[in-house]
Parts: sequence; structure tokens; C-alpha cells
Amino acid sequence: MKCKQAFMHGPFDLRIEEVELPALKDDQVLIKLLACGICQSDVECFEGKSAEGRYDIAPYTPGHEWVGRVTEIGKNVTSIKVGDKVVGDCVLPCHQCANCKDGKMSSACLNMREVGFRPDSPGGFGEYMILEEAYTHVIPEDWSDEIGIFVENFNVGYWGVWGNGCNPDASDDCVIIGGGPIGCSASMVCATSGATVIVVDPVAARRENAMNYGATYTVDPTAGDVEEQIKKLTNGRGASVVIECSGNDIGIASLFDIAGHSARVGVVGHSIGRKVPVEIGKTIWKTLHLAGSGGTTNWFPRTIRFMSKIKDTYDFKALVSHYYKFDDLAEAMKMAQNKELSRKVMLTFPE
Repeated sequence: MKCKQAFMHGPFDLRIEEVELPALKDDQVLIKLLACGICQSDVECFEGKSAEGRYDIAPYTPGHEWVGRVTEIGKNVTSIKVGDKVVGDCVLPCHQCANCKDGKMSSACLNMREVGFRPDSPGGFGEYMILEEAYTHVIPEDWSDEIGIFVENFNVGYWGVWGNGCNPDASDDCVIIGGGPIGCSASMVCATSGATVIVVDPVAARRENAMNYGATYTVDPTAGDVEEQIKKLTNGRGASVVIECSGNDIGIASLFDIAGHSARVGVVGHSIGRKVPVEIGKTIWKTLHLAGSGGTTNWFPRTIRFMSKIKDTYDFKALVSHYYKFDDLAEAMKMAQNKELSRKVMLTFPE
């Protein structure tokens, strides 16, 4: 069947094209897209600032924050049925290579695919997409499309806190660097544990918004020395947990300053493809425990259960600031580039 998909050909070169979808394999599902969020990772690839998107190999279809409805299943699919509302993993391990069999993270897979970043794994910027059953997850039918597109986003923030071993509780001062959607996800996770949550972001609207998503305090890093501001809020100790969600050079460098002694640090914000100057010696003298993550392993089901518990506490729909029809993708990308005005930009598709 034919459908429209967007293809990233290079920096500032994103085109909607008509394609013929390949035949469905026995272990795959055909998904009619309902909505797809535009991530800042997509924006940075679009602007040529990130090496994550692989248009150097061939044009690819972006979009890893999607929700859709299953319209067809392969003959070997058993856990998903036609009509199910679904979301899906972004980083796809093969489960067969030496690293996968050794139990390493999905990002260690020697045959890794990445939905929405590579030509071999088309994402949600299109009317339909095809994905294997193993990477597809059913969500409750009564969830809004806004909650659906945030599963992948929340999954990153949730894993960045708990999968990375940061393990906050009510005794912790957790500093979240970056008040965007992933920062707000990490903030909600830390707040659910009872911790004091401090969100650092230079954009006033994002700081204000973070107060609705678990933040106890917010800090403007442009208003003075950020380390001193954090110390004032933590009785001079600094953060016991730091989750870096900005991917910004200044934000990344600041984590080594604001982390207290023996802090647990989760690095989530993407900066792949560029070198970031940091004072790495503070890792030694502060005995920091630093962990990163690219993709998660067997975490989506847990994320869906977690979000089911808090979806009535936090307004996920309000995290979406702008809606655009898929045909208006060019305008949607322009808005997503504007961090002052946008939080999450969502593409919509007709049922």
C-alpha cells in the first residue's frame, strides 16, 4: 500500500514523499499513526547539530515519540491484535549478537537499529509505520494521544533516574538540568519518590512549567553562579542526585559543579557528535557515580505501569504546547526550533 512519509535528506532538508510500504513480515505489525511528538533530538538532527540521525547513510523517516493503532499483524504475532493502541521502543537490539546475549544495554547491540534515526528503521513522521512485535507495546485504550506520545519521552527520564542507579528517596536533593519534556519526566519520577526536586533552566516559561511537574524549586542559571544557587537550596551540600537532561554544553559542564560529594549522576541529554569541555577532575574529588544511557532494555512495560499510576496527578496533555497536522510539518519544525515558545510540538494524523 502507498502512504506519505517524511524523509530527512540532510540539514534543513525534510520532505514529505509518497512511498510503497513493504509487505508485512510474520513478526511485524502495521500501525496507523495517530500522533507523533517532535523531540529536540529531531530538531538537532534537522539543524545538523547532532550525529544521531544518520542521513549520511541515506534519507530516513524521523519520529520516535509516536502513538498509533494496529491495522494488520503478521501471522506469528500473538501479543498484539488489530485495533490495539500501541507505542514502541526507539533503540532496537537484535537479541542475538554477543553483546545482547551478554545482557548489555540495547545501545551496545552490534546490529542496533534506532527508530526515527536510521534509514533501516522508519519512525512516526508518516501515515503508517511497520515495527516488529517485540518492540511494540499496548497502552490503555482510554489514554489520550498526548499521554501516548509521552511514553517514549517519559521512558527516557524514568530510566535516567532509576535505570541508571540514581535511586532517589525522600532524603535526596535532586537537581534536574533542563526543564524540557524529558526534564519534566525526570522531575515527576524524582518527586514521586518524595525527593526535593530542583529544575535548572534558562527559559522562564520552562521554569514556570516545571513547577507543575514535580519541581520544588527552579533555578535560572543565567541569574548568577549556578553552583552557589544550588548550594543555597541544599544547605551547602550540593545535589545528591543530578539528572542531566539538556544535552546543552553549558548544562553538561555544570553538572560537575552542582553535584555534591558522592552524588549519583544520570546523563540523559544527547550531545553525540561533539566534544564538551568539562572539569572531569571533580568526578574524582567528589567521588561521583556517573552513568549514561542510550536506549533502554525491557523498560517500556514498566514505564507504562508507572505512568498509569501518575497520569491523574500530572497533566500530560498540558505538556503539548502546539498541534500541527502532518501536512504542515514544515511549520511544525519551525515551531519546535523555538524553545522560547514551544514545549512539545505534536503532529496529528486523521483516524
